Amino acid sequence: MNNKLIRFDWAMKKLLRHKVNFGILEGLLSELLLFDVTIVDVLESESNKQDEYDKYNRVDILVKSQNDELMLIEVQNDSEVDYFQRMLYGVSKLVTEYIKEGEPYGTIKKIYSINIVYFGLGQGKDYIYEYKGEFIGLQKKDILKPTNLQKENYAVDKIADIFPKYYILKINNFNKIAENTLDEWIYFLKNSEVKDSFKAKGLDKAKEKLRYENLSDEDKKMYNRFQENRRIENSVSYTAKQERNVEIAKNLISLASKNDFIVKATGLTLEQIQELRVELNQ
Repeated sequence: MNNKLIRFDWAMKKLLRHKVNFGILEGLLSELLLFDVTIVDVLESESNKQDEYDKYNRVDILVKSQNDELMLIEVQNDSEVDYFQRMLYGVSKLVTEYIKEGEPYGTIKKIYSINIVYFGLGQGKDYIYEYKGEFIGLQKKDILKPTNLQKENYAVDKIADIFPKYYILKINNFNKIAENTLDEWIYFLKNSEVKDSFKAKGLDKAKEKLRYENLSDEDKKMYNRFQENRRIENSVSYTAKQERNVEIAKNLISLASKNDFIVKATGLTLEQIQELRVELNQ
């Protein structure tokens, strides 16, 4: 049985914004955040303001949960060196947009930023990262805690509960068999496939709703065009990268660098470097 499904980022753009499909995103959020999430609304998000590049490079969706929390889910396909700053900007923008002028600061909504990335963001070998903000004493090394009144008023146990929570899912770092239900979601995000044995929340709905053959004729055309544009982008990006590596290799050859060093620096093969040496008569 073929369990291959459409790409999750395209589904976010076209299918997951409809109430009938909320259960798919609810499953991912529930498995990641470790509490049951119900989506009550899809809000305006930056994906509606993207330029031509962003239409295929990234997509996001902003939802409001049953607890009035804001959850921003973003898929980023290609490398961005300032992506951490982009995460900060996105959350900061939400903080200011969703508090009305004159309201007390205590009405600021809890925000979750879930970032699904398909490139080597930062240096780290894990595939799921969670940012836990705490205030730690420089002298006593203790963790600053909220008062009892703050706990009661804002329903928090830790000061970190007030601040935005950031998650990064580095999909390309996942190279193993799914060992738990969250792993099953990571496997799906990497392979666009749901195995018959998977039990994670929402994946049964993904398996049903995200089949290519279940798309309308118009959606099939749009999805095929999306896939073709991604292939073109990847080809252009690969070509540009190869051209840069060739130029770097030529410069290193002119500096009398060793072949093994040039291989490591550029990713070119030994045969390609030898051909460049012939071309440059070196």
